[in-house]
Amino acid sequence: MTAVGGSCWVSLPAWCGPLPALLLSLLVAGSCKGNSVERKIYIPLNKTAPCVRLLNATHQIGCQSSISGDTGVIHVVEKEEDLNWVLADGPHPPYMILLDGNLFNRKVLQQLKGTSRVSGLAVSVAKPNPPQGFSPGLKCPNDGFGVYSKDYGPQYAHCNRTVWNPVGSGLSYEDFDFPIFLLEDANETQVIKQCYQDHNVPTDGSGPEYPLCAMQLFSHMHAVTSTVTCMRRNSIQNTFSINPETVCDPLLDYNVWSTLHPINSSEKVDPKKEFIMVATRIDSHSFFWNIAPGAESAVSSFVTHLAAAEALHKASDVHLLQRNIMFTFFQGETFDYIGSSRMVYDMEKDKFPLRVENIHSFVELNQVALRNGSILWMHTDPVSRLNATIKNLLDILSISSIGANVTLQEVGFSQPLPPSSFQRFLRARHIPGVVLSDHQASFQNRYYQSMYDTPENIQMQYPEGLSPEETLEYVTDTAKSLAEVATVVARALYRLAGGANDTSAIQADPKTITQMLYGFLIKMNNSWFQSIIKPDLKGILGDEVPQHYVAVSSPVNTTYLVQYVLANLTGTVVNLTKEECLNPEKTPNAEKEMYDYAWVQGSLDPNSTSRVPYCVRSTVRLSKALSPAFELREWGSTEYSTWTESRWKEIRARIFLVASKELEIITLVVGIAILVLSLIATHFINAKADVLFSIPRDPGTVAY
Repeated sequence: MTAVGGSCWVSLPAWCGPLPALLLSLLVAGSCKGNSVERKIYIPLNKTAPCVRLLNATHQIGCQSSISGDTGVIHVVEKEEDLNWVLADGPHPPYMILLDGNLFNRKVLQQLKGTSRVSGLAVSVAKPNPPQGFSPGLKCPNDGFGVYSKDYGPQYAHCNRTVWNPVGSGLSYEDFDFPIFLLEDANETQVIKQCYQDHNVPTDGSGPEYPLCAMQLFSHMHAVTSTVTCMRRNSIQNTFSINPETVCDPLLDYNVWSTLHPINSSEKVDPKKEFIMVATRIDSHSFFWNIAPGAESAVSSFVTHLAAAEALHKASDVHLLQRNIMFTFFQGETFDYIGSSRMVYDMEKDKFPLRVENIHSFVELNQVALRNGSILWMHTDPVSRLNATIKNLLDILSISSIGANVTLQEVGFSQPLPPSSFQRFLRARHIPGVVLSDHQASFQNRYYQSMYDTPENIQMQYPEGLSPEETLEYVTDTAKSLAEVATVVARALYRLAGGANDTSAIQADPKTITQMLYGFLIKMNNSWFQSIIKPDLKGILGDEVPQHYVAVSSPVNTTYLVQYVLANLTGTVVNLTKEECLNPEKTPNAEKEMYDYAWVQGSLDPNSTSRVPYCVRSTVRLSKALSPAFELREWGSTEYSTWTESRWKEIRARIFLVASKELEIITLVVGIAILVLSLIATHFINAKADVLFSIPRDPGTVAY
């Protein structure tokens, strides 16, 4: 069968009789028109984000549909009273609810759980952000995987002293037996509402007439029960099946790290060498898959960290510092400290250049964009707070803030550490350390781990009418505020590493920060990011709003970009050809074990459309961010993260008009009747084929 210009023609074999040929032609015509018929029946929803299933050692969380998708009559719920129609009064269950974003909360979802009258949920984005706050995360994030336990600071375990995320509803950690989708496009939301208005609005308290507007959601998940179950099934499949089918994958990616002074990445560092470790997380999460803007929970801190690294590298006497500094960006921290626990594990197993014993002190940047005035809080571990090195660390930080618009204050002595990567290092060794944040106790961030942790949440504002390039360069108040924090951190690191000179010249650049905020929160595909990455990675710079979910395929876009931004800010442009840069092992004096080399695109030539590429030498490296539980095959571990993500076949959503059950039954009966009549007719025609289709005899020669 061949299609030409939207029409179909078919070449039939010579043995094909008249009736079979006719039937085959009709089938061909039907199949050719199938796609266009489907387009007339269904309206696909292309800008959606599903809730998917995640699993850990003991539970499954998230959502899924039935294997063939779930369908229901659409009902718009814009206030809680509208739920009565869905749960009790409506005559056409099951219902697919279009829920206003302001009603997407635990109270409403608990009402929808366990009822057969609801087949699914489509959630519209609330605009503006819900004023009361919204966090589907836990009140006590990463509970049980930090340093506090029955053996260490039991009075601080399980957030006994401080509830860090009081608005956390825990919805992201619930299990729902129906699909839930986020509608990202306001235009598609309006199309659904219009379809509802045209067909589904109840009249005088009675049900609307058929046809009704319906929605179908597909999000069937392959994994069930727990990580233990799904990984065991993976193992059995891989052992006994010729074509193994994986049902779940561990959450994984890479940590990004670099050092102020180069070290040999293939050898162990001298045990006498001391390092100041600076750390932050680069991932976030929300209720919906790959919707993780993380403006305050992740981006504000790692952007500040990057700016501090740049400021410190520019110091004139940085090469004279007695202690080295390690800049570390952890992936997967949202899911029980995947990245930090893996780095500690590798250090303890001699699979990393540093050992835990090499760490002199630890400075972590937590959420820092929502400061109350100029105050930045210094959190330390109350169990080990009496260590003299900690007192010195706090004093240096306080001194470094003099002259800056940042006031550093210590929290109370009974305050434990907030959720932080530093806790995983404390589990291994009592390291002097501090966590810097904008909150003294509970988070300032009312949208922690949610889709509303956006640029608006950290007050990023731009004048109207700016072009994308002008927006990239516009220095916001948020960038200026974070630059002040980065300056204090850079000066403190300089002193902690042994620097004794005046630090007034160490200054973070607000312009660099504003470019990073724009790239990591608004648009990755911008001129600066284009210029600093490798040519073969330009495809990661999509036009979608950047997201920072750790995922199961690695490295993710965030990891790549943090890697190349860090290399750009702290590395050196070297005079090497493309061949030499791509193959440093063949280049004399390249010291490949000490440095990483990257051939990047470069900026556009002002006089042409071509770019001017160049080679960057830096100390930036990647290390695995895969939980040790999967290395050890301890899928039920309570010490390490065990999070996995289920696989699925398809994720899609569509709306259409549905007929009444009576009409469907009539259509089925008529169809069956036509089929029976067709079979009888076929049998009759076949039985009389020699009469109906006989070829007249040759009359022969006629004599006159």
